Amino acid sequence: MRLAELKDKLSLKPMNDVYDKEVEGAFVSDMVSDVMAGARPANVWVTTQTHKNVVAAANLVDVAAVIVTRGRPVSDETLEMASRAELTILSTDLDTYSLVGKLHEAGV
Repeated sequence: MRLAELKDKLSLKPMNDVYDKEVEGAFVSDMVSDVMAGARPANVWVTTQTHKNVVAAANLVDVAAVIVTRGRPVSDETLEMASRAELTILSTDLDTYSLVGKLHEAGV
């Protein structure tokens, strides 16, 4: 599934440009070290973290996008870094558990 399709299906709010990458699974963690050790390229990373280290870890693993749950705000600095790395940051007001259920229903 393409990222733009997933964004529309789940009514995710883009925080920066949507770089329409292929999505091949999801990884859920609020620990950057977990993502570096366990996420795979083309996963979407579901987290509540919004600091700039999220961009560095996501870029290292080459995730398709970061989805921030609970409507947490993302700083301009983090969004600028993400845009330079062509990394989409999406947001949802859903909690992580609810979003993961919707990702599963969508076939991710």
